[in-house]
Amino acid sequence: MSIAFTFPGQGSQAVGMGKDLADAFPEAAAVFAEVDDALGEKLSEIMWNGPEETLTLTANAQPALMAVSMAVIRVLEAKGLDLKSKVSFVAGHSLGEYSALCAAGTFSIADTARLLRIRGNAMQAAVPVGKGAMAAIIGLEHADVDAVCREASALGSCQIANDNGGGQLVISGEKAAVEKAAALASEKGAKRALLLPVSAPFHSSLMAPAADAMREALAKVEKHNPSVPVIANVLAAPVGDAEEIARLLVEQVTGQVRWRETVEWFAANNVTTLYEVGSGKVLTGLARRIDKSVTGITVNTPADIDTALSALLA
Repeated sequence: MSIAFTFPGQGSQAVGMGKDLADAFPEAAAVFAEVDDALGEKLSEIMWNGPEETLTLTANAQPALMAVSMAVIRVLEAKGLDLKSKVSFVAGHSLGEYSALCAAGTFSIADTARLLRIRGNAMQAAVPVGKGAMAAIIGLEHADVDAVCREASALGSCQIANDNGGGQLVISGEKAAVEKAAALASEKGAKRALLLPVSAPFHSSLMAPAADAMREALAKVEKHNPSVPVIANVLAAPVGDAEEIARLLVEQVTGQVRWRETVEWFAANNVTTLYEVGSGKVLTGLARRIDKSVTGITVNTPADIDTALSALLA
């Protein structure tokens, strides 16, 4: 029986996130200041005061979510948590994989903030606005969604971007192809097939220019083997070598986030508790739907931190 820490992805951001942590703990305030310094701007002001549409911009949301996750980690560590001895694995959803790697010491906080700013800008710039789309398909099996994507690919690139579990898959690609795949999914009996209000077709082959940008950025950054194995999004399996991690992060830009398989891997490898570290509770909800044997616990407020520490340090 063991514990894993998971780190949320885009969509978990909310104006005000992390403010209570910064007010309560100097270690948390220091993380937000470090991220501001690394980016050369007051991202923390946007996080705490909005406007929401500015926080939601990919280039802001990605480093902002990492900052909240790392603020929680630094407070837990200051209060006695040793990640390596208490946590068996870490994993993160899309950008959350960077937060997981930062927590495990592969990247510094400043470098992670800069990498995520590059990633957000590169993903946004990869495809002209209106050319790409994403859609959520609810209530179909992975194989059925894969089949409708292949059929719709006659109209352009279309693929599964996220397998979130609980019958929820997200597809991504060229707008006409994604719309066609969503219509085909409805014909196949999907409970819902709805286009998502996103700014770019993330985790699709259209993101190839962003993958190139990340290959260049990751080649230049200082990296270390993680203190705790990381479950890579594109493998749904653990990795511990820094160079392999960098290669997989490049692949992740155009590849599928295999979150259902990640949680299933945890369950099959005696992980009984997933602590979701950072803003929101999306991953805790997904874990519940994927495998009832795994308990999900959110850690994002001062009270959550106290509760988590009492269990982790028992």
